[in-house]
Amino acid sequence: MLLRDEVEMLRRVPIFSRIAPAKLKLLAFTSDRMTYKPGQDLFHQGDVGDAAYVILSGSADIIVSSPAGEIKVADVELNSIVGEIAILCDVSRTATVRATSPLEVLRISKEHFLKLLSDFPEMAVEIMRVLADRLNHTTAELTAARAAKQPQMAQ
Repeated sequence: MLLRDEVEMLRRVPIFSRIAPAKLKLLAFTSDRMTYKPGQDLFHQGDVGDAAYVILSGSADIIVSSPAGEIKVADVELNSIVGEIAILCDVSRTATVRATSPLEVLRISKEHFLKLLSDFPEMAVEIMRVLADRLNHTTAELTAARAAKQPQMAQ
């Protein structure tokens, strides 16, 4: 794939949509394009957060380990970004990301990702929106799961 094709793909990712094409070109040039087969992991829960990944094609599952085994908590699709939480919070990976189809990603190093955030505050705002949406979804699922476990109270 040509550099200009990668720039066009990055422009489709909501958090990069307002970044100048020249800066996206630099991002695409300094990032690593990687491919994964179904069943391969991009990273594991507990790993050091050294990069974020933009999904260019394919899909993946987000999986967390629990005492009962692995639990799939979300799907990742085209134009999504994963791995940013470990970078932003400076913590280890909170989940494993596993390819469910042939997957192409752009791996953005922690250094380049944080530089983009400082250069483009609007990107930080978009990331906050993505994270807030994920938190809202997780809260709704947790509420439903807890409600299902509680015995029905007599009225």
